[in-house]
Amino acid sequence: MSANYDHDTLVIRLAQILIRLNEGQALDPKALADEFQVHPRTIQRDLNERFAYLPLKKDGNVYRLENYYLGKLMTSDIRQFAAIAGIKGLFPSLDNGFLKSILDVAVSQAYLVKGHRYEDTKNFDYLFSPLETAILKHHQITFTFSGKPRRHVAPYRLLNHKGIWYLAAVDDDKLKSFRLSGISDFASSEQTFIPDAAIQQRVADEDSIWFTSSKREVVLKIDAPIAHYFQRRQVLPNQQIDKTLENGSLIVSTLIGHEMQVLPIVRYWIPHIRIISPEDLRQGVNQSLSEYLQREGTLSANKANSI
Repeated sequence: MSANYDHDTLVIRLAQILIRLNEGQALDPKALADEFQVHPRTIQRDLNERFAYLPLKKDGNVYRLENYYLGKLMTSDIRQFAAIAGIKGLFPSLDNGFLKSILDVAVSQAYLVKGHRYEDTKNFDYLFSPLETAILKHHQITFTFSGKPRRHVAPYRLLNHKGIWYLAAVDDDKLKSFRLSGISDFASSEQTFIPDAAIQQRVADEDSIWFTSSKREVVLKIDAPIAHYFQRRQVLPNQQIDKTLENGSLIVSTLIGHEMQVLPIVRYWIPHIRIISPEDLRQGVNQSLSEYLQREGTLSANKANSI
């Protein structure tokens, strides 16, 4: 069998899968493997590697395209994506970043996905389309957020961070993030704004939803048993490995705009992680841990006395 034939059948298979995903179909890898007469692992590779740039979600044994992306792909897009995904293995430079860059321009301008899991959007699905339109047309919008006074903002991007959807917008000359589930009474106005390129870059570069311009450094010691997690990927925002100690431990620094960017991670990895500086943050963690242990001790004592 010729290499050209193999490539052609691969492109046809990928195009058919993309078409069905774009139409909102739920795809069963086993059924696809039977249909295209390939091994199930081949279909898994199609979905998990060749289409890694698409926002797919898995429900049980089937794969679907996220609701906000349905119908966004044109026939020309599908042909192009299938062809490029088909030759990706031959050209390592065609990474997922490149593939994302050729997605539908309107979609890529409006959405920024940071993370791999997605919250249930059924209570605010109605917001995606009007927010997308407002972002692309640079229309200012108004809404009530978490019951507070009505806001008038310039919307810049919809972003998904660690499974939660947010709107990045300029409110009272400050870049802020608003969780979509907290937005109500939404309305788009005819008043437009001129996007600030510097703000657009801040949204794209920031790896959290804390858009503060002032960040502070946090230095941590990571014990050897968990060091490999921090060496393999960016566990902390703006993570930098400053030193590897003889026993395999790490000295790691991070820049944060809010303490909640680092505290949940520290608590998760206790006792194998320790804040070295700043002192106030280290003492805060120690104090909260002490209070927790004290409460647990009191509860255990009360339970023992009641027996």
